[in-house]
Amino acid sequence: MCFGVGDFCFFCEENSASMCYNIPMENKQKIENYELLLMQAQGLFANETNALANLSNASAMLNGILPNSVFTGFYLYNGKELILGPFQGGVSCVHIALGKGVCGESAQKRQTMIVDDVTKHANYISCDSAAMSEIVIPMVKNEQLVGVLDLDSRLIADYDAIDKDYLEKFVAILLEKTIFNFDMFGVES
Repeated sequence: MCFGVGDFCFFCEENSASMCYNIPMENKQKIENYELLLMQAQGLFANETNALANLSNASAMLNGILPNSVFTGFYLYNGKELILGPFQGGVSCVHIALGKGVCGESAQKRQTMIVDDVTKHANYISCDSAAMSEIVIPMVKNEQLVGVLDLDSRLIADYDAIDKDYLEKFVAILLEKTIFNFDMFGVES
């Protein structure tokens, strides 16, 4: 869908209306996408408990339903800091201290954070200059911080209460179905 006539898009002011991705999703479409996502998550994670597999598939699923995403992924808490986990997007920051950036702040406060314009957020860490807005959902299981789900959009103010509600439900399904034990990959003592 484009806000244009012919090949001119009034939203992004480009002569590329047929290929315009700079359009916020309508609430109805967003809710439909999220409802489908939750059903897919229930099915996909029903018989799989492996953290690496589930986090990888989760980032792919989110990237597929959020057309304005420049990053969809996870940062995992190692007891000291957040470490880049499975994601889709460009090269990203690897280490994030608790309290630093939107991810570190969300993890420390254990609260979902929505930043409408990352260029105006004092505690923002720029990992990708294409990111304009961000939502971060903390992942807490059995009262222990597991990490955060981090989503960045190319649009300003792309996230809202609908995203928060559905993404928190998505994270709850992921946490319920997944065993966060990476010892299975250990080949070194």
